[in-house]
Amino acid sequence: MRFSLASTFVVTLAAQATANSWFGSAGAYLYDKWHETELERWLSDHNIPHPSPSDRKNLQSTVKANWNDQVVTPYTSWDAQTLQNYLTLKGQQAKKGTEQDTKSLAEQVKVYWTETEDSANQAYGSVKDWIFDTWSDSQLKAFADKHGIPVPQPRQRDSLLAAVRDNYQSAAETAKETVNYPGDWLYASWSDSDLKSWFDERGYNVPQPNTRDSMIAALRRQSRLASVNAQGAYASVSSAAANAQQSLSDALLDSWSDSQIKEWADKNGIKVPQGSKRNELLALARKHRARLYGDSASATGASAYGAATSKANNQYAAATGGFAYYTDLIKQQIGLAEASGASATNAASSSASSLSGAAGKAASSSSSSISKSAASANSAASKSASSASSIASKSAQSGYDAAAASASSASAKQEL
Repeated sequence: MRFSLASTFVVTLAAQATANSWFGSAGAYLYDKWHETELERWLSDHNIPHPSPSDRKNLQSTVKANWNDQVVTPYTSWDAQTLQNYLTLKGQQAKKGTEQDTKSLAEQVKVYWTETEDSANQAYGSVKDWIFDTWSDSQLKAFADKHGIPVPQPRQRDSLLAAVRDNYQSAAETAKETVNYPGDWLYASWSDSDLKSWFDERGYNVPQPNTRDSMIAALRRQSRLASVNAQGAYASVSSAAANAQQSLSDALLDSWSDSQIKEWADKNGIKVPQGSKRNELLALARKHRARLYGDSASATGASAYGAATSKANNQYAAATGGFAYYTDLIKQQIGLAEASGASATNAASSSASSLSGAAGKAASSSSSSISKSAASANSAASKSASSASSIASKSAQSGYDAAAASASSASAKQEL
């Protein structure tokens, strides 16, 4: 009994500590620590009538009364198109006959909604962790330059984000600005066309009138949702891409002889126990499968995969009337090629000259596996845009077949 009571006490303390980090002491909320101008800014951004900034207590009460509806479950006030767009992004389609029924659409969105009161409060407890997620690399670099933030070299998105987040507080302090719910200073390096593009690329309506102030207010209001959507889209497509890469490496390894696996292992400094049987050799190779991607055969296959998937993603974005940002983000982070099926074929032909006969056969035999994985990735990305996914799937298949045929033809001329 002592152990149970002690455990309960520890768990209670931990829960209380977590709650306090978001809400402060009992009965207080994270926005209670916001500056009066931040409270007023949040209310203005959400078009909520509010008292003057000097009346802090009433400002806090007004934010509290609207917090859940605007932050935790904002979809309850979305229009039909926004609700449909969200379902599309989740790979779903509005039930037939409910396309313009906001109440029914909201119930459908609720099933796939992942934000909770805890996650929303935790997010707004550290805005810097997500508010930059939807910025382009050039916008991050411009922010860093404007605030004298050193950017690591080589300049990659991860390092840019880390540098900007790490220096966010000091940049705000130097500019004598607030950080909990930041003002227009955060977007000082954005042009008006940057602001408009942000909405267009995500399928959001550009606020009217589209003054700079109204666009920044809407951008702040939508940034959290855009960040969550981007993370979900990236996780879905990167998972599908990983499956495609695994299928490629499995097909490649299965085509190699025992001696070729040993030769590859030796070249990569992987120790092979004496007397290893084929299944043991394959298991060892798969354990170190990441090193396969330096080989020309898999590089060719990855190029074909990237070209076809890029085309599929572009058609998905067109079919859903926006979301170009998510497509671009995914391509940036998992290295999908900006190429057409024809350029993929050329890349395959060029790479094929260095392939061994066995690797060439592997590229050919793996094309079917790649096609299946790519089709799966395309389906996951665009279930709700059936006509677009059909076109994208055909384009992907065409790209793979062309790349595989070129690789097979060219590599057949080569000898081990």
